Amino acid sequence: MPSDPDAIRRRLLAILPAAAFLGACGKTAPGASGTGAPPELSKVTLVLGDQVRLLQTKAEAAGVLKDVPYKIQWASFQGAAPLFEAVVSGDVDTAMAADTPALAAAAGGARVKVVAASVSSPVSVAILVPPDSPIKTVADLKGRNVIVSSARGSVAHFLLFGALREAGLTPRDVNTGFLLPSDAAVAFSSGKIEAWATFGTYQAAAELRGARVLRNGVGINSGIGVIAASDAALADPGKRAALADVLQRLAQSNVWANAHPKEYGDVFQRLTGLPPDVARLAVSRDRPQLRAVDSEIVRQLQEVADTFYEAKLFPRRVDASKLVDPSLFHPA
Repeated sequence: MPSDPDAIRRRLLAILPAAAFLGACGKTAPGASGTGAPPELSKVTLVLGDQVRLLQTKAEAAGVLKDVPYKIQWASFQGAAPLFEAVVSGDVDTAMAADTPALAAAAGGARVKVVAASVSSPVSVAILVPPDSPIKTVADLKGRNVIVSSARGSVAHFLLFGALREAGLTPRDVNTGFLLPSDAAVAFSSGKIEAWATFGTYQAAAELRGARVLRNGVGINSGIGVIAASDAALADPGKRAALADVLQRLAQSNVWANAHPKEYGDVFQRLTGLPPDVARLAVSRDRPQLRAVDSEIVRQLQEVADTFYEAKLFPRRVDASKLVDPSLFHPA
């Protein structure tokens, strides 16, 4: 692969139109007339849901959205719970999240489908304690107050559940509360939180300020991230075609960002306003590749869904095979 970032951008952009066309045309979209006439993409507006601008910064750094034939609006959220609320309300077409919040949304009745997935290291989710905390092991959490970001069913909640079970404890052995990451970060830094289960840039920022990792997600969390789309967006022929195209572009932005972490980190820091050291640490941990929702992804999603359902943390069982739409995205 060429070492010049601009050259890589040109190569990525060159292969996108054909790949996106094949992805969009692989299946007749629901609601299409059947006449074979392609949807008029110039009239389509996609509202892409994001968390802490992770998708947006990669796409802008890689330059893969410069020639899109449709309109894109970005909607960034602190966590997956409010993002899925926006998807359910119809204000946002897609959601980028870890596996557990997507499954939690489905268990709650959200009409969404997982259209693409990625797998990265679960090191980017952790239970943190202050540097001078007397809590040395997960077993020491018994009787303590633990804050989870951002809601029930989050990736951090799954980590806490798994870590307690690993230590021979149950969720009833700790006092669990839920806070949005930004609110929890303030409370944690001021010493008001004994233990905090969190993720991503919030975790990175706390660690750099001295927080100690009590347990990270390796061996508990799957590391699966997903891009979900609302059933309403998928049923719209124009939006479905645009989604097939934008997924190919987002996949290529991952390729570029993984090959050029410094350039990506610079853009990420500039667009998010995070301190440079926080941006660098977050970028170094976030190196996924977008992949199709194949049988292995479905199997892992089902395993997570069943774990939460059996623990009575989901109101109903989620059938992962019915939650996915594997027809929309196949890596070029």
